[in-house]
Amino acid sequence: MREADDLRRILNASSLPPRADLVESPFNMEKTAPPAVLTRLSVMMFLQFFAWGSWFATLALAMGGNKLGDFIGGAYESAPLGAIFAPLFLGLVADRLFSSERVMGLLMLIGGAIMAGIAIIAPQGAEKGGLMVWLMIAYMLCFMPTLGLGNTITFTHLKQEDFPKARVWGTIGWIVAGLALGAAGWSASLNIFWLGSICSLLLGLYCFTLPHTPPPAKNKPLDLGSLLMVDAFKLLKSPPFLVFAVCSMLICIPLAYYYGQTSAYLGAAGFKQPASTMTLGQMSEIFFMILIPFFFRKLGVKFMLLIGMLCWVARYALFAFGAPDQVAWMLLLGVALHGVCYDFFFVTGFIYTDKKAPAEIRGQAQSLLVFLTQGLGMFFGFRMAFGGKFPFTESPLPNTMKEFGVSPAGQAPLLENVTALTAGKATPSFFESLAGMFGKGYPEGTDPTLISKAMLDWKNYWIFPAGMAAVIAVIFFVAFWDKSADGGDAKH
Repeated sequence: MREADDLRRILNASSLPPRADLVESPFNMEKTAPPAVLTRLSVMMFLQFFAWGSWFATLALAMGGNKLGDFIGGAYESAPLGAIFAPLFLGLVADRLFSSERVMGLLMLIGGAIMAGIAIIAPQGAEKGGLMVWLMIAYMLCFMPTLGLGNTITFTHLKQEDFPKARVWGTIGWIVAGLALGAAGWSASLNIFWLGSICSLLLGLYCFTLPHTPPPAKNKPLDLGSLLMVDAFKLLKSPPFLVFAVCSMLICIPLAYYYGQTSAYLGAAGFKQPASTMTLGQMSEIFFMILIPFFFRKLGVKFMLLIGMLCWVARYALFAFGAPDQVAWMLLLGVALHGVCYDFFFVTGFIYTDKKAPAEIRGQAQSLLVFLTQGLGMFFGFRMAFGGKFPFTESPLPNTMKEFGVSPAGQAPLLENVTALTAGKATPSFFESLAGMFGKGYPEGTDPTLISKAMLDWKNYWIFPAGMAAVIAVIFFVAFWDKSADGGDAKH
């Protein structure tokens, strides 16, 4: 039974960053669902992550190439804001008043309409940039609660050991979204918003056909302490858990650099379809997910977490030193390391949190970890990645050190040059575009001085998050000691 619990929590945590789906959900170990239910819930997971991945993966490239570069940071901040507030919505409304499938359907229909609004105003450029950011925040406030709702529906109608069979289709949905964008040649197109809108609306309608799932906390007294994670915060009195929690939050700052800037970087490096290229990270995530139980037994918590952190260092080092000559294997390896970066650190972290928390507050503890990482950590990470300021102040965040970490000034001129050279050319075929996952090269006539300037800027940019991740890894290695973490249930 313990192995089944760990497997459920591992797969429940396996998704692309910024998420808020780690909310305790009811599940029925006795009920055997008919095969059609598994299929229907798998389709739900597929559509849910397709809708997200269709626009989020290459948001920076699409906005940067369409005169919206100044608003990229604010757009990405919509995801951690959604992660921060989603548990409150779930606890106050969705888990108490209405059936889960209807709440999820309504949220996705509203979200699809909002995304359509974004698609309409995006071509108007910087004049509507501020409004776009607010609409993206509104969309993510609708979308993020559906991650927890989707898990609630799935655990209610499937046996625990069948959950991975449905959940894996979410990751496949994200991969297919990236491949579809590449095949359509839309990696840098504002059409990503139309695709996100259409899929969100389809999912919203589809949700009303899902099995009825009553609100799991109906008629239960409201517990504000649980909603505000009061008991979970008490776990921070344990020095090992405090070190783990703080380092988990801090490592999400350099993580945001990957989510926010990789598509723009790959586009500048000459990759023809960055959306397809970035799916290599999700493919490796599935592969390393399978290996986690083996490595967990062999390495233990501390070294699993440390390897995950060090892979962030390696990823950004590969990006930095592969930039000047656009070394394809270094850049592709940096993307493929996503599987180790995410699985070894985050999935192991979810398991460690589950071991440290008493059974009655496990849900709170997981929500606390999401709040610290995909919420606070990613919020400040996106702000730093795009040169933002401390909230409610005019004080800049410390996101540079001399020339390192400075936003790549050469990016915009290079993209403008490439866009001008490709304007009016025939759209590539499906297979030609799909080959862009590995294909790279600049259009004939691209100014080599623009390439050199942009890629030197990118080298200096990536060195900063590499150094930041290295410092956090050293702090974690020195400060984290917990002999109970690798054996037993280790409850406080």
